[in-house]
Amino acid sequence: MSLTASMLMLFLILPSEEKTKDFYSFQGVNIRGKRISLEKYRGSVSLVVNVASECGFTENHYKELQQLQRELGPMHFNVLGFPCNQFGNQEPGPDQEIERFVRRTYGVTFPIFSKINVKGPGANAAFKYLTDSSGKEPNWNFWKYLVDVNGKVVDVWETSVSVAEIKPKIASLVRQLIVKQKDEL
Repeated sequence: MSLTASMLMLFLILPSEEKTKDFYSFQGVNIRGKRISLEKYRGSVSLVVNVASECGFTENHYKELQQLQRELGPMHFNVLGFPCNQFGNQEPGPDQEIERFVRRTYGVTFPIFSKINVKGPGANAAFKYLTDSSGKEPNWNFWKYLVDVNGKVVDVWETSVSVAEIKPKIASLVRQLIVKQKDEL
């Protein structure tokens, strides 16, 4: 057998070294139209939420999400908001209008991305990953995916579950991260 044939056989036998996808391996477009690698959030805990400005859940969720960001943000945590108009047409405006609304009305400081689809054939790739890896697809606004420091989905909550209810689980994951970092010093 020739060297080329031997190399080809070895290539066919060895498993693929392709990098496994995770949430942080995707890119998004921020609310101002700039392409952003989600890799910049790797090493932090993220709560990924499909948000809407005109939903009955908007007021409580935005207030609680901003409070969570304020409290845990300095400790390697981010809320990542993805506006979506797929549920009841409750995010009808353009990105500029969405940004102005959330900043003025709720003082939002967490990252907000450009409006996307979160389900169906046109779903954003990062949300498709969240759905596929968790087995749970959003069926309304304010679905919440908890993503660990490695980009893996840890938990998912539907719209009716408040941020206050899930805060202990998020805080626990952030605490584990802090303890691990201190142990590594």
